[in-house]
Amino acid sequence: MKQIVGRNLKEIREANRLTQAQVAEFLGVERGTLSNYELGAREAPYHVLEKLADLYGVDGNVFFETDESRRKESLAYAFRIADLSVADLKAVSAFKDVVKSYLKMCTIEAEK
Repeated sequence: MKQIVGRNLKEIREANRLTQAQVAEFLGVERGTLSNYELGAREAPYHVLEKLADLYGVDGNVFFETDESRRKESLAYAFRIADLSVADLKAVSAFKDVVKSYLKMCTIEAEK
């Protein structure tokens, strides 16, 4: 499973045209740590996957996806974030988190 998650982490990062250094700085980890996640040498903690899902604008399940067509479909809707500063990446991530929370609240309200 670590290899699947690692491959997906790398593919999604590259699809967003970000370097390991940029994503590692966003996460507050060393570049080598991110590299180990992408290589499947280390398991990425849940909180890291959450932050990456927010950053990339994808559902966290995409990191575990084995079906390439489903993975690529998820990426088609991802917000393109290349060439942003780390501060901008954090702002985008926070905004996406607010939007996801709002959508969850709407779903809960609609189910009442």
